[in-house]
Amino acid sequence: MKWPSAQRLGTCLLIAMLVCSLRPSAQADSIPARHLQGTVHGFLELRSADGQVLASGDSIQVLRGGQVTSHTLFTFKDGSTDDETTVFTQSRAFHLITDHHIQKGPFFPHPMDVLIDTRTNQVTIHSTGKDGKDEAKTEHIVLPTDLANGMVPFAVENMLPGGPVTRVSMLVATPKPRLVKLAISSVGEEPFSVVGSPRKASHYEIKIEIGGVAGVVAPMIGKAPPNIQLWIIGGQAPTFVKEIGPIYAEGPPLTIQLASPVWPDAPKSGN
Repeated sequence: MKWPSAQRLGTCLLIAMLVCSLRPSAQADSIPARHLQGTVHGFLELRSADGQVLASGDSIQVLRGGQVTSHTLFTFKDGSTDDETTVFTQSRAFHLITDHHIQKGPFFPHPMDVLIDTRTNQVTIHSTGKDGKDEAKTEHIVLPTDLANGMVPFAVENMLPGGPVTRVSMLVATPKPRLVKLAISSVGEEPFSVVGSPRKASHYEIKIEIGGVAGVVAPMIGKAPPNIQLWIIGGQAPTFVKEIGPIYAEGPPLTIQLASPVWPDAPKSGN
């Protein structure tokens, strides 16, 4: 089965609030669409570094006409939610239309609600004012064609084996919306297994590139965003396997991976 958006899944989850003082980046090329996305429903799990399950997730992707809508929802044991809906097209290249990412609940020190609309070049950020009421601020930003919010795993799945470092743009809320670059590089193959059957996954590392003075100062003061690790299975239908990194600014590294259904024990037949 072709896995959907382990994307925001992932990686947008892991990047959206990791940077604190950034400068806009230059525009790059679009993300080539060598492997098209389809309609699918998958299951995810989010675990802490010690292996504890923190949240369960559903990733639903629907293809209608030439437009894909991908929705990933993580529901935490403490009632928190991480909810992202990404709409894009995939004719020759992936092109983001809208991305709406919401993190709320006690798990998140800084709740977020960010809507990106490339059709209008507008970014709307909802926040809670001092009076406790919702406040919405909209800014006009010239958004690059390679904007990858909600689509980072697609970029990885479409990288050529052994190819050079791939760079894509990402919009982050700090809380002011800013553009940064993600440098995606291949680390190599690593073994894993599926019900005892040996397999190999391609390991990629994603580095958030901070330009200007901020990029020089951040490592010196210990504020440089950590690199994100992502694994996929290659071949004719590349698929997401696992991702490791924080999902909010200065948060602990967490693991997002595929989950399998667990059935209750079948009732025993009577004698």
